[in-house]
Amino acid sequence: MCQFDRDRIYHFEPPVDNPPRYALSDLQMPDRRVALSLLAHPDDAEFVCGGTLCRLAEAGWEIHIATATPGDCGTMELSQEQIAEIRRKEGAAAAALIGATFHCLEERDVNVIFDQATGKKAIDLFRKVAPTLVFAHPRLDYMLDHEQTHLLARRAAFAYPAPNASKLPRLEGSQVPWLYYCDPIGGVNPYSGEKVDATCRIDITEQFGKKTEMLVCHASQREWLQAHHGMDEYVEAMKRHSAMRGDELAVEYAEAFVQHMGHPYPTTDLLTELFGEK
Repeated sequence: MCQFDRDRIYHFEPPVDNPPRYALSDLQMPDRRVALSLLAHPDDAEFVCGGTLCRLAEAGWEIHIATATPGDCGTMELSQEQIAEIRRKEGAAAAALIGATFHCLEERDVNVIFDQATGKKAIDLFRKVAPTLVFAHPRLDYMLDHEQTHLLARRAAFAYPAPNASKLPRLEGSQVPWLYYCDPIGGVNPYSGEKVDATCRIDITEQFGKKTEMLVCHASQREWLQAHHGMDEYVEAMKRHSAMRGDELAVEYAEAFVQHMGHPYPTTDLLTELFGEK
């Protein structure tokens, strides 16, 4: 008969409210230093994580900026094909300013869906890039394209290292990456109106000029926002948000993130360890 220790089997440790976060000095910095942002539209990265991507590029990281869509509804006058072609070029030009590569999953604007076919595209992208650090939209954001792209990025981050998740070759160094969620628009939960409590803030004061240059590459969207949103402050809106997060660090400009802390993602705060802010 199988013997077992009943006391051992039925002994449960109390849950840990705050799992330990070890410094990278105690652990090993990833040998593969590849960062990927997967957001919904061209210009999303420039708004919410462009400065941090600049810092990573300056630190020698390989950078990839990906979008779920080419932003083919971002116009009041052009056809889908015309504006998509313009925005792909704008995205590539912005990425090139920091030596990054631009990618697009080619889903349709305002129609991003978390389904098997689109999920496969995202997993295949991750498989090609093999990121060790990922930036994604938060779970709750002002439009559903963002929320659906959040799910695509989260699934791909978890799945891509699994050998059978994609038919594409598995690159050496593939692993479940560090995963950070960028701010929603205004840094505010759109359902409750409450400000998002960031777990990590990165000083981008020195990189703000480059971040602005990247955003200005998206000239078509300044025109679109003027017509559709009634706002002529494309850069100013980004500047105000960066300054708001900068105030929390007592610096001029910053970007804020919430780190995904669930199993099996790394729980060391990689960005803070790299750049020293909180």
